[in-house]
Amino acid sequence: MSENDQAQERTEAPTPRRLEQARRKGQVARSRELNTMTVMLAGAGGMLALGPWLGARLRQLLIDGLSSPTPDSLDLGAALLAPVLDALVTFAPLLGLLLIAALAGPALLGGIAFSAEAAAPKLERLNPLAGLKRIFSAQGLMELVKTLLKFSVLTGAAAALLWALAGDLLRLGALPPVAGMAEAARLVQLAFAVLAAGLAVIAAADVPFQLWQHMRKLRMTRQEIKDELKETEGSPEVRAKVRRIQQEIAGRRMMSDVPTADVVLTNPTHYAVALRYTDQPNRAPRVVAKGRALVAARIRELALDHDVPVCSSPPLARAVFFTTDVGGEIPTALYLAVARVLAYVFELKGARATGRDEPEFPADLPVPDDLAGPPRGDT
Repeated sequence: MSENDQAQERTEAPTPRRLEQARRKGQVARSRELNTMTVMLAGAGGMLALGPWLGARLRQLLIDGLSSPTPDSLDLGAALLAPVLDALVTFAPLLGLLLIAALAGPALLGGIAFSAEAAAPKLERLNPLAGLKRIFSAQGLMELVKTLLKFSVLTGAAAALLWALAGDLLRLGALPPVAGMAEAARLVQLAFAVLAAGLAVIAAADVPFQLWQHMRKLRMTRQEIKDELKETEGSPEVRAKVRRIQQEIAGRRMMSDVPTADVVLTNPTHYAVALRYTDQPNRAPRVVAKGRALVAARIRELALDHDVPVCSSPPLARAVFFTTDVGGEIPTALYLAVARVLAYVFELKGARATGRDEPEFPADLPVPDDLAGPPRGDT
């Protein structure tokens, strides 16, 4: 297989954007077995909870229907409508529970997703050739296997239930009518519960399969991921231009902070770092600007133009440059060295203000070797 063919294989997991687009089109993971199981469990639970009440209501409806006088031809419609409405009211709680279960089944797996595009009529769905292709495809074969497995599980559960309840079913004919109806209702409820349990086993196997199949259908090629990245974040050229503009803006903002610095440390030509001290408690000196080569020269130039002391201290300048970002505070290991430099700067400003002799820059500043940065030949 050529490299181009490999690149076009759908081997990459779908991106969040691809999943969201599929969801808008109504393409979400669905399991019919989960939906059926949910409705069956709701029906079994509803019958167990409402069984006695439903039995009493149906018994009363039967008594009322058999004991009511024969209506004449004019009252026949009203006489038929009344028991129908009573039956609907009787079954309304159970029907409402089944409706909620029918809506909750899909929501449990893929969530509630309505798509006008998926609901729109498509003529290709009426194509018999396309239908035959789906039937005899790998997907159709998988559905056939699932149907056979489901039939085997449910048939086995039903056979085992009938075998276990054979004696109870035969005794129904010997019971009085009221007791017989109650026992029959209990057996129906039990049958519902057993069949729902069988469907739960099938759904437990089908849900992971449907999730895997859904993600497999949405797999992407590497080229599709690259194209999506270009659509969402722009081409590499555009991103590079944006970064360049951002760097220029940050550089201009940084240069505007140089006049507010207390001292500029240099290497003396390759690096320049502008520090500003704040008298706020528990705050260390902060880097307001830094740069190398031409940017360092510009920082030195601005510092000299605004009477900011420029001190040559190659190890300390490199250490601050490589350990601290613009806007960040210097590391603890450099507190003592920077403190001695700031003490020198404050003494220097005092000497210039009073006309005294300028102090000497402190020698042998305590800069750890592991923070001094790479060696440079300009020291």
